[in-house]
Amino acid sequence: MKKAENIRRGFFRGERALFRGESLDIEDTVFDEGESPLKESRDIKLRNSMFKWKYPLWYSRNADVENCTWFETARAGVWYSENVSVRDCAVEAPKNFRRCEDLTIKNVSFANAAETLWSCRRVTLENVTAKGDYFAMNSENIRADGLTLYGNYSFDGVRNAEISNSKLLSKDAFWNSENVTVRDSFISGEYLGWNSKGLTLINCTIESLQGLCYAQDLVLRNCKLINTTLAFEYSTVDAEISGGIDSVKNPLAGIICAESIGELIMEEDCVDTSKTRIVCGKAAAPAVTGKGGDRA
Repeated sequence: MKKAENIRRGFFRGERALFRGESLDIEDTVFDEGESPLKESRDIKLRNSMFKWKYPLWYSRNADVENCTWFETARAGVWYSENVSVRDCAVEAPKNFRRCEDLTIKNVSFANAAETLWSCRRVTLENVTAKGDYFAMNSENIRADGLTLYGNYSFDGVRNAEISNSKLLSKDAFWNSENVTVRDSFISGEYLGWNSKGLTLINCTIESLQGLCYAQDLVLRNCKLINTTLAFEYSTVDAEISGGIDSVKNPLAGIICAESIGELIMEEDCVDTSKTRIVCGKAAAPAVTGKGGDRA
């Protein structure tokens, strides 16, 4: 690696201002109007700097970014890049982080996270706040701790994710996902986890209309289902619920343990009710009686 070139209090305008920049140590610098200022850069450090135009870091490698700001006009900020660390930053622009690998984001706020973090691999998120729809679509190997998310359709198609100590206010979260584990978190949103495979929820509080349906190998351990209705429809499920469930409809197979179930809908013409075991202290009689799941 060649010796770093220091840039202090720089001001850059125009397209590709530092195109293919290598071994740059940049501080207190403004990237003003002009696309792709650091496209194809290598081995760069950015401190206390600002991006004010589109595509600042595309096809970059080994970028270390701290205390920087992406303004709203710095759209599609980091795409097709590898080994990028972003810390203590404010991101106002949407559509950031696409098709990146080995990405670390820590203590970052996304004021407009619409269509952000798409198709990325090997991602670590720590103390991130994001507001916007379609967050983290089709990404793989994600580790998130302390994520606060306001936005629908999050984690659609995600693979191999672990999320902990987080708050997700998100309709249609985890659709089409595979091998996802969420621990010690709060999730509120309709239609949670549809078409998922291997979704595991541990010590979570969940509020969802018609949530956790059409899921394969769904696991819940010590979870609270608050105002969660018509749950588990056509799902294979292994659920241990702390407290009661408002209503359960036509689980496909498995076991559901809860203190109570307010409404239990088991329709013989829709599912083989003998494949689901209901274990609880108090369960309503099935709204439509079929063969009946075992009840203890």
